[in-house]
Amino acid sequence: MSGRPSPGHKPRRRNKAGDGHHLSNSEALVKAPAFPLASFFWPARGSVSQWELLPLILMVAAPFHQPRDLGTCIETDHETDQQTVSLWLGYHKPPPYGDYEAQRHWMEIATHLPISQWYFHDLQWWGLDYPPLTAYHSWLCGKIGSFINPEWFALYTSRGSDDADLKVFMRATVLVTEFLIYVPAVVVFTRRYSKLNGVANWSASMAILAILMQPATILIDHVHFQYNTAMLGLVVASMSSMLAGRFLWASVFFVAALGFKQMALYYALSVFSFLLGSCIFPRINVLKLFGIAAATIVSFGILLLPIVQGTLSDVKNGIVARPDLEEPPPFPIFAWLSDSLDRDAAYYPVVEQLVQMVHRVFPFARGLFEDKVANVWCSLNVVVKLHNYPTELLQKVSLLATLASILPPNLVLFFKPQKNLIPFAFATTAWGFFLFSYQVHEKSVLLPLLPMTLLLAGSHGLSREARSWIGFANMLGCWTMFPLLKRVDLQIPYAVLTLTWAYLLGLPPTSLSAYFQEGQGVMVQWATVMLHGAFYLAMVSWHIAEHFVRPPPGKPDLWVVANVGVGVVGFGLCYLWCFYRLLVEAGFISQMIPTVSKKDKAKQNR
Repeated sequence: MSGRPSPGHKPRRRNKAGDGHHLSNSEALVKAPAFPLASFFWPARGSVSQWELLPLILMVAAPFHQPRDLGTCIETDHETDQQTVSLWLGYHKPPPYGDYEAQRHWMEIATHLPISQWYFHDLQWWGLDYPPLTAYHSWLCGKIGSFINPEWFALYTSRGSDDADLKVFMRATVLVTEFLIYVPAVVVFTRRYSKLNGVANWSASMAILAILMQPATILIDHVHFQYNTAMLGLVVASMSSMLAGRFLWASVFFVAALGFKQMALYYALSVFSFLLGSCIFPRINVLKLFGIAAATIVSFGILLLPIVQGTLSDVKNGIVARPDLEEPPPFPIFAWLSDSLDRDAAYYPVVEQLVQMVHRVFPFARGLFEDKVANVWCSLNVVVKLHNYPTELLQKVSLLATLASILPPNLVLFFKPQKNLIPFAFATTAWGFFLFSYQVHEKSVLLPLLPMTLLLAGSHGLSREARSWIGFANMLGCWTMFPLLKRVDLQIPYAVLTLTWAYLLGLPPTSLSAYFQEGQGVMVQWATVMLHGAFYLAMVSWHIAEHFVRPPPGKPDLWVVANVGVGVVGFGLCYLWCFYRLLVEAGFISQMIPTVSKKDKAKQNR
C-alpha cells in the first residue's frame, strides 16, 4: 500500500498548548502541587477536558454557597434549634431588622403597589433605594413567592416575618440568581482570559473554583443576604464580551449592571476608557463608536421603559405617586427644576418619578460616610472631624480625590486598550473609588475584590507573587467586614469560610506556601513576607483583643476604629500593587522582580 494518506483522510490535529489534554513542556517540569487547591486538580492535569472539569468545580463550590452545610447552629434567646447561619439572617434583631427584611419588603411593595409608588412608599421602612432592575427582580421573585404563599409578601402584615419556609424561598432566590448570572459569567470570562494568556485548562479550572469560593462574596450574599452577585455577574459578562470583541454586548451588559446596583459605577470609567480607546486605537472607527453609543442609549431606554410607561398609566387611572402627601414637596435634588417645570404638564409625573429615583439611588444627603468603613474619609475623620466642614466642600474634595486616583489607570487603558489589561484597570479603578468616593459601605469592598480575584486566571495568576497579593486583599477585605458580620452573629461562618479559602490557596494564617519562590530576589520576597505578615499579625491580634479586651468607657468604638485604620492602609497597598501590575503589563515600566526561568515559571502554576 502507498504510504500517502487517502484523499478523505485528515491528519490528527496537534494539541495546542493549554488545551487541557496534554501538558506543555513547562508544565511537565512541575513535580508536585504547591498548595491544596492544586492538589485537588492534580490528577486532571493532562487527561480531563474543561467540560469534564466544570461539573466537578460546581459540585465543590456549591456547598460553600450554602452555609448551612458548614454544620453551624445558632442559639437564639428562646431556644437552641437547628437553624443554620444561612437561615438566620438577623431575624431576632429589633425592627427594622436587616438586609433580609429590606429585600423581602421590596418584593412586597413591587407586587402590591402601582409602579409609580415604588420609590415613594414608606421610606422609613426600607424604602427602595436601588435602580429599576433590582425592582423588577424583586417583582419577579415576589410574584413567584406569592404564588407559593401569599402571606409571605402581604402588604404591611408580612413585615418581619419569621416563617421558616419563607427563609428557604428567599435563600433559593439568591442561589438561583447567582447560578443563572454570576456563575456562567465567571466561567466564560475565566476560559477566555486564560486562553488569551496561554494558561492551561487545569490552571484555569483552579482559578474558577477559587473565584467562586471567594469568601467575601459568599459571606455577604449567602449569609448576610444580598444579591450582589447579580450585578457582579453582569459586570463580568461585560468584561467577557470585551475579551471576545463584542463591544455592543459589553455595553448592554454593563447598563444592566448599572440598572441592578448603582455600585457598578465603580467600573464605569474603565468600561468607557476601554471601549472608547478601542474605537480610536490603532485607528479611528466611527461606525463602531456610534454603534456602542446607540446600544448604550437603547439599553437605558429599555431599562427605564416600564417605569415611564407604568407612571403614565397610573396617572391616566388617577393613581398618585405620593398618596400620603397633599402637595408634592420640591425636588430633593435638582432643586432648580422645581421652579422651571409646569406641574400640570403631562410630562411632569415622569420627570418627578425619574428625579425621585435618582434621589433614592444616590443618597448625597447622608453625608460623606454613613458607617465606619476602611476608606480614607472614615479613617481621616478620627484625626480631623470632617462633619464640621460644609457638605458641599466635602463632596467636591471627595470628587477630586476620586478622580485623581482613577484617572491614571484609565488613561493607561484608553491609550492601550489591550484585552489583558482589563481586570488590572478595573481593579485599580475600583480600589480608587472605594478609598476616596462618597458614601462607601463596608460591602462595597466586593467591587475591587472581584476583578483583582479574576487575575487568578491570568498568565501569572497562580504564581506565588500574584496569589499572595490577591489572597492578602481578600483576607483583609473579609476582616474589615467583621464588625458588620458580628452585628448579626455571623462570626462562625466568617471564620470557617475565610480560613478554608486561605488553606486551599496556601495563604496565611494557615500556610506560607504563597511566598518564597525561586527566581525572585531574596530582598523582594522577604519584604513582601514582612509587609503582609505585619497585617496578618495585626488581624489576628485584633481578633484576640476585640474578643477579650473591653474598650475603655470613653472610646466604645476603639476596635472598630483600629479595624478601619489597618484596613485603609492595606487597601492602599492593594491599589498600588494593581496599578504597578497594570503598568508592567502595559509595558510602561519594566518588571522590578527578576524574570524567572522556564522551569521556575512552570512551578508558578502549581
